[in-house]
Amino acid sequence: MRNWRALVGIAISAVFLYVAFRGQDFGEIREAILETNLWWVPVALVLYLIGVWIRAIRWRILLRPVTTAPTVPQLMPIVVVGFMANNVLPLRAGELVRSLLLGRLHGVRKTSALATIAVERIFDGLTMLSFLAVSMIFISITSELRHLALLAFILFAGLLLGLVMLTFAGSVVDRVLQLILGPLPDGIANRVERMMASFLGGLGTLRNRGDLAKVALTSVLAWLFEASMYYVLAVAFGGVVREAMGVAATLLTTGVANLSTLIPGAPGYVGQFEYGVKLVLNGAMGVSESSALAYAILVHALLYFPITIVGVVIWFRQQLTVSQLHVEESNPEQEPGRSGFTTSDAPHQTTG
Repeated sequence: MRNWRALVGIAISAVFLYVAFRGQDFGEIREAILETNLWWVPVALVLYLIGVWIRAIRWRILLRPVTTAPTVPQLMPIVVVGFMANNVLPLRAGELVRSLLLGRLHGVRKTSALATIAVERIFDGLTMLSFLAVSMIFISITSELRHLALLAFILFAGLLLGLVMLTFAGSVVDRVLQLILGPLPDGIANRVERMMASFLGGLGTLRNRGDLAKVALTSVLAWLFEASMYYVLAVAFGGVVREAMGVAATLLTTGVANLSTLIPGAPGYVGQFEYGVKLVLNGAMGVSESSALAYAILVHALLYFPITIVGVVIWFRQQLTVSQLHVEESNPEQEPGRSGFTTSDAPHQTTG
């Protein structure tokens, strides 16, 4: 079943690639990429890595209710490995990899870790929507972009509301669980109760308004640094893309490109990302399709390759295998440190 889902994702990405690149002159796209001023690329990478570091700070805040163990430098490699896994493995396996590593190195239950990651994703989505809202004050958007924004708002607002209800309706959740679990064998019922308690523990930040404000602030800062990368690469690209990419267009491109990756697809969001950038630059800003796609390829390559390479190095240092992920997925409440790897066995962490 897992393989079928992966194949469906690849097929969806293939459709987006076809729609985005249909009828394009690949020679023009290649020439536009080769004319990029490469002196700006290191600046763009530094801005991106600062954004990743801020994401590690945000995760540290979200983990406070369940652990005091990992520091930001210890979390940074785990975040990088998660990015890498999302780039090379199907079905957003990076989230599972992060929870696996966090459990092995710092004893946090995977369901608690996954709860914090769920909150992260919701705040990421809401931040992208705020980027769209700000940019729409200055830019007239197409009907496709309006529909994307509406669907994303319904999705993320609904998810946030659901998590808040789970967090603050503890007695109601307990009663519902008792009704559902009552007919089940004690072993299964106890396991589900532990998983639910662990997941709710990971949502503890939603009860603290101060920490919640910090999560919102770090989300905006992290994405602003990534948006700055988009802007710097537009400067490096030059031409009509540089002229089109003001502050509002940069926020709109960042928001739409990343919201487009919510659509299931192949690892690395190939196809959806390019389609999202094209929607903005060509559809809303009037940039030619070939220039828009060349710029999309440039940005996607800088987002993909450096962090994937670093993540692969950390992956092998942590002695991970894909088969271990399948074991962890089928045993979500296995005690941390099992499967032949304990905190004492872990290689010394670096800051990536």
